[in-house]
Amino acid sequence: MKIAITGGLGFVGNQVARHFAKSFPLANIIAIGRTVSPHPSKLFPNLVYLSSDLTKRNGSFSWLKGVGCVFHVAAKAGIGGKFDDYNLANFQATSDLLDASQKFGVQQFIYTSTPSVVFNNQNIQNGDESLPYLKSRVSPYAFTKAKAEKLVLEAHCPKKFQTISLRPHLVWGKDDPHLLPRILSRHREKKLKIIGNGKNMMDVTHVSNVAHAHICAFKAMLQNQQFGGKAYFIGQNEPVQIWSWLNEIFKELQLPSLTQKVSFRNAYSIGFVVEKIWRLAQITSDPPMTRFVASQLAHDHWFSNKAAEQDLGYQPIISMSAAMDETLPWLRTL
Repeated sequence: MKIAITGGLGFVGNQVARHFAKSFPLANIIAIGRTVSPHPSKLFPNLVYLSSDLTKRNGSFSWLKGVGCVFHVAAKAGIGGKFDDYNLANFQATSDLLDASQKFGVQQFIYTSTPSVVFNNQNIQNGDESLPYLKSRVSPYAFTKAKAEKLVLEAHCPKKFQTISLRPHLVWGKDDPHLLPRILSRHREKKLKIIGNGKNMMDVTHVSNVAHAHICAFKAMLQNQQFGGKAYFIGQNEPVQIWSWLNEIFKELQLPSLTQKVSFRNAYSIGFVVEKIWRLAQITSDPPMTRFVASQLAHDHWFSNKAAEQDLGYQPIISMSAAMDETLPWLRTL
């Protein structure tokens, strides 16, 4: 068994690689990343790292030779930058990888998506997979991920090339370089405010559960060669009132509670202005606020795991309480 994992040096991709290496010790696992390859893991001798940039249209996919399953985790995430850059990294790279995978005889293709592909600036409560794709291009990340997901699912061919998409929500945990570190940084700089009434509910999913869901999807494909062509939300079954949850973390870290609020309407207007400034000035860094971020921070968005439970056999392997106990010691070092 030979497995390839794109984004294998990233937060989620590396966790998928390590969980897979532990669950399938006889498999040969290739973790693909753009940066310099690290030394082989002493803990997982069946895991190797290779350097490859999927955005290079003339790049070689020779590492796909003999691969049975591809986990496509790599993506360009963020809220700033040019649409074309997101389209290249998220849509075009996925299209190229799909084509190459089929040419090299890959049998399973598991795509790491995001619930943002169905976020249409409205509350989502216990949402399921019948939700329509977003229509707006206001978030280049969400829009290009939606385009890519549709391409992946359309490529499903039973018994020949099985595809599936997983939508984990707000992934967090130890060594997370994005979500909680950025929130803590902004809070310490006194630049963080509650958007809206502060009572909205969200899914936040520990990275171990996300990695476990990928393994569940792979096993489901092996058990049924007809299976695939669908997307699945992946969560904890424990949505949190996001601002209260963050204040609990701040309390544990002996930081002041967050109390200042800004209305959704004002935050959305600020995001619109900031986007214009960033675009005109051609600033490449993430802006402090966008319309999409304002909308996400002010609305409910939590989802049902029912389909993943039924079709993939997925159940969270770590609770929110246990996940927080594991993560807090690391957060205290930041």
